[in-house]
Amino acid sequence: MTAACFCYAVAISMFLDPNGLSTGGVTGIAIVLSHFTGMGTGLLFLLLNIPILCVGAWKFGWRFIFSTAYCTFLISIFTDMLSGAGAFTKDPLLAALTGGVLIAVGLGGVFHAGSTTGGMDIVVKLLRLKFPYMRTGTLFLAADAVVVALSALAFQNVEKALYAGITVFVTSYTLDLVLYGRDGAKLIYIISDKATLIAERLLEELEIGVTYIKGQGAYSGREKNVIFCVLHKRLAPRAEEIIKEEDPAAFLIITSASEIYGEGYKSYFEEKL
Repeated sequence: MTAACFCYAVAISMFLDPNGLSTGGVTGIAIVLSHFTGMGTGLLFLLLNIPILCVGAWKFGWRFIFSTAYCTFLISIFTDMLSGAGAFTKDPLLAALTGGVLIAVGLGGVFHAGSTTGGMDIVVKLLRLKFPYMRTGTLFLAADAVVVALSALAFQNVEKALYAGITVFVTSYTLDLVLYGRDGAKLIYIISDKATLIAERLLEELEIGVTYIKGQGAYSGREKNVIFCVLHKRLAPRAEEIIKEEDPAAFLIITSASEIYGEGYKSYFEEKL
């Protein structure tokens, strides 16, 4: 968590804040207020988080909030400590891209440790309870877009707001990669008269699970085994070669599976991030 908080603070202090770029959430609000009040961004980040932490303590319990308060305090300290180091780059595009990636890596590290950085993280965690089918990065994107729009009005600079929008998008995309990884897989249905041979080769050569589904042709009335299997994307081309070698006339359906639970993939029992 400490390393993740430092990564988050570097993004703010050395990339976004010096270039006048506001990210989303409470951090973005703190950056905007800092430019108007002269107060440290880290201090404002801490002050804005106090009421949100109180709500989080009521909803998630003090044990969860203790680790969140730890992260919030560290980010505040690191941000103000690094603020004197100056901008790592003055190119707003590079600052937006790099800052967005670093924020996502920091957030992902904190989330994987079972905590949050406070602020919008807690709001998003509350929204996830209400809308569990929505991904964390997507919720951040929606919430952050509102803050970026407000920053455009505050700074009266559309160009900087557009760069900030790039940061928000990069953060959202990278955060989903950090949290969920490229766990997408291929779902394959194979209808073939040589189902047994194909299944044996898939089991032996690719070491993947294969299931038979009993099927019957509506026109012919013939019963046959339909092969059903899920495999990592990198194995899909080899699976297609095997099917083609055994039965060029096989009927093949390949589709994408975004989330897979079970042996070899994600656990049923891990907490949804």
